[in-house]
Amino acid sequence: MTALESIQRSTEFLTKKGVESPRLQVELALAHLLKIPRMRLYLDFERQLQPSEVAALREMMRRRGQREPLQYILGSMSFCGLELALSPDVFIPRPETELLAEKGWEFLNASLAQGASSQTDRTPLALDVGTGSGCLAIALAFHCPQAEVFAADLSAAALELASRNAARHGTDSRIRFLHGDGFAALPEPMRFDLIVSNPPYIPSAEIAALPPEVRDHEPRQALDGGADGLDYYRRWASESASFLRADGRLMVELGAGQAGRVTEIFQAQKWIVEWVERDYNQHPRILVAHPG
Repeated sequence: MTALESIQRSTEFLTKKGVESPRLQVELALAHLLKIPRMRLYLDFERQLQPSEVAALREMMRRRGQREPLQYILGSMSFCGLELALSPDVFIPRPETELLAEKGWEFLNASLAQGASSQTDRTPLALDVGTGSGCLAIALAFHCPQAEVFAADLSAAALELASRNAARHGTDSRIRFLHGDGFAALPEPMRFDLIVSNPPYIPSAEIAALPPEVRDHEPRQALDGGADGLDYYRRWASESASFLRADGRLMVELGAGQAGRVTEIFQAQKWIVEWVERDYNQHPRILVAHPG
């Protein structure tokens, strides 16, 4: 069977199963299997696949047809240019979270530059609450090499995966992974230049209506934000201020349509909401605030 024939047959199969963007899903899977860039497939359509490759692709398509996320099937994905291992123990990072990471490391590097100009020699400290795969913590440490990052999560399995991802990108010596519930995981009272979080923000009753890739495969504790989806924002608004340095910032990702209510939650706790950053689709996505 040629590469093109396998793509066509697999695309038809995924289409019948209701998978979105079926051709793209097949091409990504086949490129991963053949260890070549996806665009190289277009130059190798007549390539004859080995029987073992056909069997491996068929198994990948069987799993994808059962609506298992492709990222779990492949076992990895790229985040801010960094390849990260993934498993069903962790939430799959979305493109919007890359924006949170970028704003975070820009702030840390700016703080570092400001400290240098004022001759203040201080290591930037960052905290990632609910680190999951470690994507945010690793991106911050990778793009701000002077920073020291703490990353907390309730899941021991997630922390083990995050630790391996950090080691893969040479940031493990500057990230301390902590097993525990948010700020309670910290070994001692600390103050940070930056606290980041992509918290669970789906209202509990809406989880059942999510696509099966999300509802049936991603960890529920990474999705469920309580009755209205805002439980974690209330918690960060009430707890975070005492863990920030005087010129520190809190940056949190928001769900669709939540910007106004989350802003009100923080303002009620005397926070100054500096701005809400829009994502690539122009949806309000990242709230940036500091204590008033």
